[in-house]
Amino acid sequence: MSSIAIATDGLTKEFHNGRGCRDVSIQVGKGEAFGFLGPNGAGKSTFVKMLVGLIAPTDGQGFILGEPIGSIEAKRSIGYLPELYRYQEWLTGEEVVRLHAQLCGMDRQVMKQRVPQVLEEVGIGLRGKDRVKHYSKGMQQRLGIACALINDPDIVFLDEPSSALDPIGRQEVRSLLAKLKAEGKTIFLNSHLLEDVEVICDRIALLNDGQILRSGHVSDVLQTKICWQLKVGGFSPFLLSWLRDTSGFQVTLMSQEADGTAWLEVVMEHEEQVGWFNTLIIGQGMTLYEVSRKKERLEKWFMSAVSGLSHRGER
Repeated sequence: MSSIAIATDGLTKEFHNGRGCRDVSIQVGKGEAFGFLGPNGAGKSTFVKMLVGLIAPTDGQGFILGEPIGSIEAKRSIGYLPELYRYQEWLTGEEVVRLHAQLCGMDRQVMKQRVPQVLEEVGIGLRGKDRVKHYSKGMQQRLGIACALINDPDIVFLDEPSSALDPIGRQEVRSLLAKLKAEGKTIFLNSHLLEDVEVICDRIALLNDGQILRSGHVSDVLQTKICWQLKVGGFSPFLLSWLRDTSGFQVTLMSQEADGTAWLEVVMEHEEQVGWFNTLIIGQGMTLYEVSRKKERLEKWFMSAVSGLSHRGER
């Protein structure tokens, strides 16, 4: 049995205004959390709409668990939260989720158990009895996630699932996605909140002007260099050049106070070298107060990739 959940080969959607996406080829493994990134107007939502069968591609092909995208068989395996969603405000949250369950052809007895279960999972709980018109935007977003999960899908497509939530709500959504991932579900995540992608996703792809610009494992992106920050006491400016010459490392003085306390940033090739560098500090009579590893942020990777390039944004 194939271990691939999502596969596309040259998937293309061309519009008369030049937008869309071109020649996008990706593979997402079963049980993997995949982050799909890009500036506004890059074509991310267009790509997802092709995967879930809402629009037909101009060229190329794609498969969901081995079934052609847009087929009934492929659609049975997925749940989808669109970026722009609207629910009948005169219905209760419970009724909205029940409607989606009926659209999935769910058995009545299964539905009776499943609807309150997913409402509880997304943090709506008893407020499922309230009408949607009384829901905040964040509550409506939780409702959308519940609708995406009602059929217990193997693959979940989420387009900005945390954009309307406060920090507590975002953390709850992260925990929910971690739970889904632990259950073996495949998660395809479109998000501008790069911190969420860092925490949740295994691999990422960056789309710009409708084409894949970069891709890779999140762990590789965040560890592109080993950078340490050290707080030391008894520091003198002449020691900076000595540390550089002796170690051969890139050593930067970030700040220094009048009492000789200083923050240094050091870039090394191997993690094991930090111990040796610490002995150099202590050997010169300085006091080592604190050592911490500085992690490369996904935002920096994103900005370096798109810097200086044209992209189709809201401008």
